[in-house]
Amino acid sequence: MAPHNPSRRDILRGAGGLTAALALGSAGALAAAVPAAAVGPGDLTIAWSDETDPRMFRYRFATPAVTGAPGVNVLLPEDYGTGNRRYPVLYLFHGGGGGDATTFDRLGVRDWAAGLPLIVVMPDGGVAGWYSNPVGSHVGPRNWESFHVGQLIPWVDAAFRTHAGADGRAVSGFSMGGFGALKYAAKYPGLFSSVSSHSGPADLRRDSGIVGHWANLSSAATELGGATVYGAPLWNESRVSADNPVEHVESYRGKRVFLVVGTNGDAVPWFSAVQEQHVRNGHRGFRSLMNGAGIPHMAYEEPGGHVLRHPRVRQDLAGVAAHLRPAT
Repeated sequence: MAPHNPSRRDILRGAGGLTAALALGSAGALAAAVPAAAVGPGDLTIAWSDETDPRMFRYRFATPAVTGAPGVNVLLPEDYGTGNRRYPVLYLFHGGGGGDATTFDRLGVRDWAAGLPLIVVMPDGGVAGWYSNPVGSHVGPRNWESFHVGQLIPWVDAAFRTHAGADGRAVSGFSMGGFGALKYAAKYPGLFSSVSSHSGPADLRRDSGIVGHWANLSSAATELGGATVYGAPLWNESRVSADNPVEHVESYRGKRVFLVVGTNGDAVPWFSAVQEQHVRNGHRGFRSLMNGAGIPHMAYEEPGGHVLRHPRVRQDLAGVAAHLRPAT
């Protein structure tokens, strides 16, 4: 059963739960996240759609938040079309350097989610968008945070039969997407009750700020036409702090937290080992802070470098489905 294409009124109604959830977070953080041209759910329209696959619906959207037409793939449970149940939702974020809305379908998400009563939403996040609104762009708007938080979530709740509340939402991702998951869960604590990071950076400042510098370098080279996410040569320190997971440990209290990272070991290629070493260092510091604060979490260190570990993804998805409000 295909979802209806929601009207402006439908989307605004779906945004009601989102507005309430955001009120539980930091209003200041939201204002800082959305630069001058703020966008809302009513500014989002479907530019293209393909609903011929009974489980994987594909969309492209027109939005003033992001130039071009960002894509979103939505994986439905096998029984979605046979009844009127509402389902929990997992937002699953891809990594940088070539990932997009189709990444997890190519990697096996249909298999991983088989039998789970769970809607999985997989949006574009840019080649190096870092799930952020950048301080500048020379190629038009690239406000991925505004698109995901302010537009996509209310659209999903209006277009599909979801449990539209924190107890019905989870966020997970790999690499840059794992950072995005940690960031959104902390910055908007009323949106998600489960957060997972698969080799996603948890600290922008650690190791002389190497992850923050990599975010700036990669975004300048491939995403923003020479501009950066956090500003160069000097960072916008308040923006970095607003996005940095380790600076918001208390925001994870009461959530299901699932962390996976490689020990780097004999990783090949060399860059994969070095990359994961810095991610691992950040994870260890993050976990130490959560331990000190008495915040429960699940953490796994696996041999190897900066790769997605499919068995841990399967474990994570099953845990997400068990944790969220069940389909009813």
